[in-house]
Amino acid sequence: MSQNNNRLSNWVPLVAALMFVLGFFAGEMVNRHNGPTAAQKKFQTILNIIRNEYVDEVDLDSLIEKTIPSLLTNLDPHSAYIPASDLQAVNDDLEGSFSGIGIQFMIDNDTIKVIEVIPGGPSEKVGILPGDRIVKVDGEDIAGVGITNEQVLKRLRGDKGSKVQLRIKRTNSKKLLSFDIIRGDIPVNTVDATYIASPGIGYIKVNKFGRTTYDEFYQGLSKLRREGAEDFIIDLRGNTGGYMEIAYLMANEFLDPGQTIVSTLGRDFNSSSHITADGTGSFRESQVVVLLDEFSASSSEIFAGALQDNDRALIIGRRSFGKGLIQRQSVLPDSSAIRLTIGRYYTPSGRSIQKDYSNLSVYEHEILDRYQRGEMFSADSIKLNTDIEYKTLHGRTVYGGGGIMPDIFVPNDTSGISSYYINVANAGLLQRYAFEYVDDNRETLCKATNVEELLELLPNDDALLRQFVLYASRNGHPARWYYINISHDLIVNQLKALIARDTLGYGAYFEISNGDDINVKRAIDELLGGNAAFPIMPEGNH
Repeated sequence: MSQNNNRLSNWVPLVAALMFVLGFFAGEMVNRHNGPTAAQKKFQTILNIIRNEYVDEVDLDSLIEKTIPSLLTNLDPHSAYIPASDLQAVNDDLEGSFSGIGIQFMIDNDTIKVIEVIPGGPSEKVGILPGDRIVKVDGEDIAGVGITNEQVLKRLRGDKGSKVQLRIKRTNSKKLLSFDIIRGDIPVNTVDATYIASPGIGYIKVNKFGRTTYDEFYQGLSKLRREGAEDFIIDLRGNTGGYMEIAYLMANEFLDPGQTIVSTLGRDFNSSSHITADGTGSFRESQVVVLLDEFSASSSEIFAGALQDNDRALIIGRRSFGKGLIQRQSVLPDSSAIRLTIGRYYTPSGRSIQKDYSNLSVYEHEILDRYQRGEMFSADSIKLNTDIEYKTLHGRTVYGGGGIMPDIFVPNDTSGISSYYINVANAGLLQRYAFEYVDDNRETLCKATNVEELLELLPNDDALLRQFVLYASRNGHPARWYYINISHDLIVNQLKALIARDTLGYGAYFEISNGDDINVKRAIDELLGGNAAFPIMPEGNH
């Protein structure tokens, strides 16, 4: 991929000087040739008046800190200010690793419970186990004090090589256990699951486009191929995006040399380009289905648009979010940052999928509006601008102006939803029961090495449901069997998936939950029928 990497290196974000912010901190904005503009003079005058005449003493730095987000919001919905205190956490989410202790946890009944211990991480090395309850961190009580997820993360994460002491309550010990843990690099996995969904068909779930996503993605596809997969389902539902260049590399795996991946257009040379495939992709002959929903955005839409416009994949699901703006992050002198929109991207057919943001209030509620007018349940309710029409490589019609429209619409699945299910799900009882079930049966369940073996260790469906209903009744949700029977299959499937997650890891959750997923089922049907075969011909010709 060396040629591709060289081409993509032009897209590594550059640190830009933002004169208006420098003016905030330096007290002046001076154009080298013409001096400050009238607007810059006006702004500085207002600051001086506030400093000298406001009735109370004002911390101008604090005032400006509160003003910057509002200033950027008036540009577009995706330009944003990141305070210095949040920048590290925001970057960690995409950079592929952070420094911490290596656990996944949940907060239940004001108690921090360890769900998973990352193999090879600092916590596993000292003996932390799934099911442990964290009672104290560095001598500070964190159980029963109303602590939040963010507060827990701030205490557990820290500089590599630094030490943190945990006091642990373990079910087989009457005394609290003490562990000194040296923080280390913890990988941030962006591929949640890879498994064989049907003979010859591999499934891969990508949750974001981070720094390590391409490597994870390629390794996942290669693993699936070794296990017999020839065709692939790529699940980007809920994936809000990330680094654009990662989407380019992923799309390159499926495209022939010279085929366009994406074009970008900005105000300067560094914001404009035309990215094409270099022909080194290893999966150019595979059938591909991409799953999208209304929360698939940005890089997800670049990837899906590249494969759709080149007639290289079937898109299944619901219309994507509609974010076609490009942001560049610039670090400011105080280690805060802004992400400023510096360009727009266009799919190979030339369409912009950015939805209208002239009214920011309407933009913020656009997804809710889709639900209210029925778009999630009927393709006929989709509000599409048919005047913005484009053609794919082989002549199919696609549309711009508001997200990637799927080739095959699959409505939001409401089967099995009842008031009982909604109530127990909103109360977190499904997750709590699954955790406690695994906690009570860990010695037995841990003998399973895969999903099939685990399912053989679980009670039959009716017994599992009865046990859960009794648990829910003890926790304030009495049995309502008419509604429970409606939700029977949904509740049982979710319980099995959650138990698998807490026993085998996150990937096992999808392997079970997808068994009842109508999008995945439709994708398998289309692949088995050869309907995603390359090339996809125009409608009516295949």
